[in-house]
Formats: sequence, structure tokens, C-alpha cells
Amino acid sequence: MNYIENIYICLAAPLFLAVLCVRRDARRSLSFILSGMTACLLSAYVSTFLAGVHGVDAVTASYEISPAVEETLKLLPLLFYLLVFEPEKRFAIGGVLMISVGFATFENVCFLTAYGTSELFRLVIRGFGTGAMHVVCGMVVAEGLFLLWDRMGLRIVGTFALLCFVITFHAIFNIFVNQTGAVFWVGSTIPLMVVLIYVLFLQKRFDMS
Repeated sequence: MNYIENIYICLAAPLFLAVLCVRRDARRSLSFILSGMTACLLSAYVSTFLAGVHGVDAVTASYEISPAVEETLKLLPLLFYLLVFEPEKRFAIGGVLMISVGFATFENVCFLTAYGTSELFRLVIRGFGTGAMHVVCGMVVAEGLFLLWDRMGLRIVGTFALLCFVITFHAIFNIFVNQTGAVFWVGSTIPLMVVLIYVLFLQKRFDMS
């Protein structure tokens, strides 16, 4: 897995330099993307370690370990931002989506590097599906935190419930995309359809600019 560090450096270095140069709003967005990529790198280490400890293969780990590790590590930068900086809600919502985008981008690049481009159309569909899945998980967390964060009694329980939901959704997606035939196509399409529904019907509910 040593190659992922090289990929991370190549992708993260220009983003880090850009963070130092741009103004506040752009700096925040780039920092979230960089945080998502970093979470993806760390999740690879943690998932591999836990898979080795429990003696499971890569496929089993993608169902039982990776979803929990990835969604937890994606949530940590957002929680840090919320607790330390106490931002406006619209910045927090945009932040979790940027974290998801950064995570999905790095994961897709690593997947492409590992498996090549011999089946380009399948990789494109999986790439869009994986990206949409991470965005959907980010939207769920963003919508939920938007509603729960100001209610102290529900903050901890609600955050845990949201985390459990996105872990389950992530695990189901991984099961689908590790299959062949119609199951693969349906599994890859579901997150895309959810994103489309969100864009058409729900996006106007919140100002994330």
C-alpha cells in the first residue's frame, strides 16, 4: 500500500500551497477537501490494521470494517471545526460536503491506480457511484447536524445515530459494487439518483454558499 502515500503527496501538495495563498472562504473549502483526502489516507491504514487483527480478507473488510472506519474519520474534521470554531451552519454544511468530495476523489484515484483502466466504462460508473455515495453520506450528516446541533440534548445521540446510518448505507453500497451484473449497476446508480433528487427538490432548503 506504499503507493497511496505517493498519490497523497502529489495531490495534497498543490492544495496545501493553495491554502496558504488564497483568501478566507476559498481557504476554508480547500482545507476541507484536504481534510477529506487525509481522512481517506488514514482510513486505509486503520482499516488494513483492523483487517489484519481480525484476520479477514479485503472483501470482507470492505463490508464490515471500512465503512465504519471511513465514515468515522470523515466526521472527525467536521466535529473539530464545529466544536473549536463554532461556525455558522451554512459553513458547516458546505464543509462536510467538501470533506466527502476530498475523500471520494482520493479514493477514486487510488482505486484507478490499483486496478488500471482495462474496463474504463465500469470504472467510470463505479467512480461516479462512489463519489455520489460519499456525497450522499455527507448530505445526510449535514442535514442531520443542521437540525440537531443546537439541541444539546440531541447533539450526542443524534450525531451517533447519523454516523450509524451512513455506515450502514456505505456498507450496503460496498456490497452492491463488489458484485457483478445487474446488482453492480443498480448499486452504483442508487447514490446518483439520491444526489439527483437532492439537487432537484431539496437543495434550496439550505443556503450553503
